Amino acid sequence: MKKYWFLLVCLIALLCTACSNDSSDEKKSEYRVVYSGEIKTLNYLKTSETNEFAVAANLVDGLIEYDKYGVVQPGLAKEWSSNEDATVWTFKLRDDVKWVTHDGKEYADLVAQDFVDGLNYVLDAKNESSTVWSATVVKNGEAFYNGDITDFSKVGIKATDKHTVEYTLEAPTPYFLSMLNYVCFFPVNGEFLAEKGGKFGTTREDFLYNGAYILDKFEPQNERVLVKNDTYWDKDNVLIDRIRYKYNKEAATVAPELFLRGEVDSASIPTSIIDEWFNDDKKKSQVRQTQNNFYTYFYALNFDPQFDAEYEPDNWKIVVNNRDFRKSLYHALDRVSAMLTVEPYNPQDMLSNTVTPRNFVDVAGVDYTLLAPLEPITSSDSFNKDLALEFKEKAKAALDGKATFPVKVLMPYNSGSPDWANRTQVLEQQIEKLLGADYVDIIVEAGPSTGFLSEVRRPGKFALLEANWGPDYADPSTYTEPFSVDGTYNKPELAEGYKEANGKTTYQNLIDEAKATIDTAERYDLFAKAESFLIEEAFVIPYAVGGSGYVASKLNPFEAQYSPFGVTSEKFKGQKILDKPMSNDEFKEALAKWEQERAEALVNATK
Repeated sequence: MKKYWFLLVCLIALLCTACSNDSSDEKKSEYRVVYSGEIKTLNYLKTSETNEFAVAANLVDGLIEYDKYGVVQPGLAKEWSSNEDATVWTFKLRDDVKWVTHDGKEYADLVAQDFVDGLNYVLDAKNESSTVWSATVVKNGEAFYNGDITDFSKVGIKATDKHTVEYTLEAPTPYFLSMLNYVCFFPVNGEFLAEKGGKFGTTREDFLYNGAYILDKFEPQNERVLVKNDTYWDKDNVLIDRIRYKYNKEAATVAPELFLRGEVDSASIPTSIIDEWFNDDKKKSQVRQTQNNFYTYFYALNFDPQFDAEYEPDNWKIVVNNRDFRKSLYHALDRVSAMLTVEPYNPQDMLSNTVTPRNFVDVAGVDYTLLAPLEPITSSDSFNKDLALEFKEKAKAALDGKATFPVKVLMPYNSGSPDWANRTQVLEQQIEKLLGADYVDIIVEAGPSTGFLSEVRRPGKFALLEANWGPDYADPSTYTEPFSVDGTYNKPELAEGYKEANGKTTYQNLIDEAKATIDTAERYDLFAKAESFLIEEAFVIPYAVGGSGYVASKLNPFEAQYSPFGVTSEKFKGQKILDKPMSNDEFKEALAKWEQERAEALVNATK
């Protein structure tokens, strides 16, 4: 009888253990979203597309990271130092970081050589890394990339021992620490990379992990699932156990309803239905503004048109090289009308008159956008009906007999974004009404929801296009990259009449002079002068800052890591799922508190 009782007790114990395990699994937190724009690669050393490195940022760590106030914190490096002129930087690595495979098995320890191997890959031209421009800050980085030197040991990075990596830079770079928050400076295990070759980053199996999460499932156009990495060095600060992305071609349209049904935990609320949400008490308590970020949005005029003949690219090339024509568009584009498609209540708050957003950097308390070269632009609205019509008449006179009117202006948009579609149509009607259909014919065309950058913007299949750029480090030079000679936005270096004696454009010479200047005040003033030239010549039409719009979400944005640049904003580490969504009133209260706390944290960080 005792034997039977013993067996019964054991059976009950086993059942209780099983129940306990099931209960534990049920309590694991899961964050669910839908998406429509598929990623094409996990190779963080190659991609520059936000939706791709946004995934990788949760799978691989860099040397540093940021806290929720934007103060730099140790990441894979536990400490660092630089010499007096900020040309040599030394980082001491943690000794408890593991590379693991897709099934969580340990593959190798993280070592200093992994950072050398990562930068070697980025700077090897045959790998066609999209972020190489940032990596050339290291000594001989550009020379190696161009093939002028072939010995990588001459490039300014070396592993001085197993857990120490040293960077030597081309020039003093006091903001170098902030550059490390971008994927081109992330590590890679050289042995694994060599084994996988071109397959690296193509599947979850062809990838190594040292970050907060592991990719448990990766089925393009179906689902991808991130699960907590149990070997992660800072796993106690990873509070969401699983992140589930479900593909839906109509994600932007269906997400709000899925959120209301409890099937997803976050959804952008498009302007077309925002009134409906605010007029419904239940929905109103679940929707809030999004937090502004430092992405800059602008309209790029393309100087190297590669679109189909039916849109008359040769004619466009003639008119876009006429300053008066560009200025007519610059002053005709009503940015408030455009912003109303996203922010119908306070559109002016989101507009930016400059490419570099306000509050990004300052000189002795003076915001960069208020420096003398930019202040006139910052303090006025580019939209001006009288000036638009004045420049129209000048352009028509100058182009008489040289160009055909109305000028076909191809303006594509990403079909995966309803707000973008609405905004493009609004601008079509607004600009044609102001300038006249006999002057311009704005042609709105739906582009792909997946691969828009690679299929439309980069190959130059547009005349006028809404584009954006996010900063990669704490210096104004980061906002010059889209318009540089190596940029892929609108090729202003091909504009006629701007070449100087050295063969470079006026803009490029201004940028080069600024980059060569060490003194912060002088450096920023020169960058402001270059940006002023870019805008005054209407090579670009500044539009807005990012983060506008409304969202229903079970995440508290003020618990997230914060930084104006790099991959920080894409990380889930430190965040937890709320019991209920944050309302707009709660958001505004939390924002005010966070801004005050952040100001104090930044002051303390400089002491």
